[in-house]
Amino acid sequence: MTHKEVLAEKISSRKAVAGIVGLGYVGLPLAMEFGRAGFHVLGFDVQQEKIDLLNQGTSYIQDVSSDLLAPLVKHGQFSATNDFSKLAEMDTINICVPTPLRKTKDPDMSFIVNSTEQIAKYLRPGTLVILESTTYPGTTDELVLPILEKSGLKVGEDFFVCFSPERVDPGNAKYQTRNIPKVVGGITPACTELGALFYAQSLDTVIPVTSTSVAEMVKLLENTFRMINIGLVNEMAMMCDRMGINVWEVIDAAATKPFGFMPFYPGPGLGGHCIPVDPFYLAWKTRQQGIEARFIDLAGYINGQMPHFVVDKVQHALNESRKPLRDSKIHVLGVAYKKNIEDVRESPALDIIHVLKQRGAVLSYSDPFVPHLRIDGLEMDSQEVLPSCEAADCVVLITDHTAFDREAILAASPIVVDTRNAFKGMASEKLFRL
Repeated sequence: MTHKEVLAEKISSRKAVAGIVGLGYVGLPLAMEFGRAGFHVLGFDVQQEKIDLLNQGTSYIQDVSSDLLAPLVKHGQFSATNDFSKLAEMDTINICVPTPLRKTKDPDMSFIVNSTEQIAKYLRPGTLVILESTTYPGTTDELVLPILEKSGLKVGEDFFVCFSPERVDPGNAKYQTRNIPKVVGGITPACTELGALFYAQSLDTVIPVTSTSVAEMVKLLENTFRMINIGLVNEMAMMCDRMGINVWEVIDAAATKPFGFMPFYPGPGLGGHCIPVDPFYLAWKTRQQGIEARFIDLAGYINGQMPHFVVDKVQHALNESRKPLRDSKIHVLGVAYKKNIEDVRESPALDIIHVLKQRGAVLSYSDPFVPHLRIDGLEMDSQEVLPSCEAADCVVLITDHTAFDREAILAASPIVVDTRNAFKGMASEKLFRL
């Protein structure tokens, strides 16, 4: 039997041992699905604290409950380690490591390179390697494959390589790892076939595509589409503000059109692990080809101005009460990048707090998911909501967590700046909307 046939039989019978490199918001939920499907899963991470928690059956990821994790640990379906020599025992390896941008907006490939080099040390015939980390088109073929080929093995015959973009939406109760369609593209048709077969054992829908570059571009198109449309509606919000038009009412009315329109909503800025980052991978790659990504650059500029627009709105609201921004007490509601999650990565709240601090405001915040925050030398603890609103000169709602009691907040606060239309349907002279 060929290496492909042997691996296909192992996958189909759930006898394959699955390795997950990187046990964060992508890797750990994926590991749970493979474990639930009957595979033995070994997770790899460099942080000993994470490994210890996982091996005790305790999850640190909001979308993975300890009630789900603990039985898989108890029955030997999942364990975690920082011993990368155990990669030699894996039949499949998914790379789920961070891919941040440098300050210059260039992609930082160090996590992918380091992980791939570890895999290459222990690569054996009959192994499937799948990159899931979001990156620029060509990464799998041009960066990952050459490192793995140093082993002397031949791709498509001795080992198999795919790219499959993660599509995780933290905090989404409806769409999670299992029921989000999984796109996968391989270096060769045999690679694609094995990648699709592997995911089909545990996920509801698998979408094979013809190459790794197509799969890489899929994720970038999805998030660039969102970024540009958010940029458009943020610019519309600034226009409507200048003309005294309620942009939220405009969007709701436009959304009644049954074709040709999809509603996007303005906000205080972009946040999270994908939308503020992924389009710039594409912009960087296209510049290598001599093409300027003008839509991406323009949308990035507009979205980057929103925290300043929010601070200007706060300053205007205080002026209406004859108060300066400097030395005023500003209480921020919500610092996570979106509602009902604990993730503060790229959160617009951080930029808004930074600008408010620069302008001399006295800051505090409340967030039921983020008990402690460190930014610009400030160390703050989340405060009780209503007393903090009463004591503030202005309250700024940045993240519309469900736990916030809108009516009580509006009643307690002297001024409220609402960046999310969280107070929709409420009318008050002290309420200022984006």
